[in-house]
Amino acid sequence: MSKNTFKKLYVDELKDLYSAESQLVKALPKMAKAASSDKLREGFEEHLEQTKVHVERLEQIFRSLNESPKGKKCMGMEGLIKEGSEVIGEDFEDSVMDAALIGAAQRVEHYEMAAYGTARDFATILDEPKHASLLEETLNEEKETDEKLTEVSKEINVRAVEPIPGADRSKRGQVRKMPRRVA
Repeated sequence: MSKNTFKKLYVDELKDLYSAESQLVKALPKMAKAASSDKLREGFEEHLEQTKVHVERLEQIFRSLNESPKGKKCMGMEGLIKEGSEVIGEDFEDSVMDAALIGAAQRVEHYEMAAYGTARDFATILDEPKHASLLEETLNEEKETDEKLTEVSKEINVRAVEPIPGADRSKRGQVRKMPRRVA
């Protein structure tokens, strides 16, 4: 494969990431709204701000390449977000919903980690050290977010299996949804 063809592959990977992050900017507020745990909601809100920075970094890389970030839709992220939306539509009790949201968010983070790792490696091969550094920075932030989700899940998952007094436990792991707290 010529360097020129490999560079086209690299730009295609970046466009996929740009689309993925742009879709995530729209999805994270919905996930935050669906979360009942303050810690989880705040985590989604914090990651939304971080994701906006990820988009800015990608735009910086595109400017240096004299390329447009537009023109590709990330079907992988679209599918992950659709699954997350389906979770939000489920009739889960609050802590079970939070556990499901964490699972959906971690699938997104793992997808992003794989994509950023690939793009960083491509940038390195193409002798684009500034790009590689920006992509590595984002990759590390995605890893940190995944670790935070794992930590939050330890508390939430325990609560998700605790019986709720008066709740209908006719389906294992699922209870009749109680009215949401109004903040």
